[in-house]
Amino acid sequence: MKKEIIVSIIIVIAVIIGNAVTQNYTTQCASKMTQELSQLKEEIQNNKYDGMEEKMNKINEQWYEMQEKLAFYIEHNELEKVETQLMALKGNIESELQKESIPEIEKCIFMLKHIQDKSALDIKNFF
Repeated sequence: MKKEIIVSIIIVIAVIIGNAVTQNYTTQCASKMTQELSQLKEEIQNNKYDGMEEKMNKINEQWYEMQEKLAFYIEHNELEKVETQLMALKGNIESELQKESIPEIEKCIFMLKHIQDKSALDIKNFF
């Protein structure tokens, strides 16, 4: 009986620590991507189109690096939604439709915040 309680306590502690680590990484990734996308949005609003394709490529590279680790514990369809928005954003920028990119940026930021909120250990996520 004593062994089962100790094993159960160890499992609960491991789950709590694992959740804290993954939540921290998810928050860090979402914040970084949101910041990059917000800067891109400001540049579009200020009509600073120079080097925008390079910046978009940098954002995509960052996303792919983050996505590899996030895919271990976040639903793939959630990550695919963000990727779809990034591809639409990249297409608009490459087609020089920068003004049409602003809604895509907003959708992407929303998706990132949704992923962050959904993966949080919160009472509303239990019920």
